[in-house]
Amino acid sequence: MDDIELGVPKPLLESLPEDGDGARQDMQRAVEGYNARLERAMEAADDDSEAATRVLDLIEHFEDRIERFHGFVPELRAWGQSPIFAIAWRNLYADLIEQLYGHEWLAAQLDRERNARLVEDGIRLSDV
Repeated sequence: MDDIELGVPKPLLESLPEDGDGARQDMQRAVEGYNARLERAMEAADDDSEAATRVLDLIEHFEDRIERFHGFVPELRAWGQSPIFAIAWRNLYADLIEQLYGHEWLAAQLDRERNARLVEDGIRLSDV
């Protein structure tokens, strides 16, 4: 298993308004926390398959966060406020998922684990 280190993309930080220093710091702290969580999960895993199971739990958390922040965008616009920070957080979580899938050994394991969870939940391709 390779070491995995997540980071906040520099273009994302640069896209924030000048008064977004608090958001920049919050994003960096959040990613530091996710790195710590990821490191603990990887250390606790016995093999690649178990590591993928734990990482997929984190990815599902990221996907939930993406949906949550995506839902804020139209609501903020409806109230006449800028959704830039909600968009930035949504994009951060999407990028973190992309970073995880960027590890070739992990991507294959994640696909296997995601498929196993679909079958386990009783969803079949014929049901789609």
